[in-house]
Amino acid sequence: MAISAALPRPGVQPWPMDTIPDPEVRERPVRRRFAAVYKLAILDELDHATAPGAKGAILRREGLYSSHVTEWRRLRALGGLEALGRARGPRPAHPLVAENERLRDTVGHLEARLTRAEKVIAVQGNVSALLRELSLEGAEPKPER
Repeated sequence: MAISAALPRPGVQPWPMDTIPDPEVRERPVRRRFAAVYKLAILDELDHATAPGAKGAILRREGLYSSHVTEWRRLRALGGLEALGRARGPRPAHPLVAENERLRDTVGHLEARLTRAEKVIAVQGNVSALLRELSLEGAEPKPER
């Protein structure tokens, strides 16, 4: 059985493969990555496919799932090529958010120090009052019996 190569496109890995892969299983599987240009090309091809079964044939030929196409269409609707080319994972936080977190931590530490200082001042006041009371008792003449 002959393997027919798909039409060459920029950023596209040929599927089915032109060469026989190494049969060794990798320790960790490698996630496939698709370029934004490739995603747009596939979406355009799917949009222009009108024959019955043509869309399924394209997905099988490229080794894609319908969930890929659904996500890519959603991203294309949001922002075109820029949205399709964005990196996976969480977006970097706004710089003010990081500064806000840092300032909140600083305020928390300072409030804890203030609470400790207020307790120390209260204890010092009590000790001072006790010493004053003891010194006044010691200064008073004691009645003799």
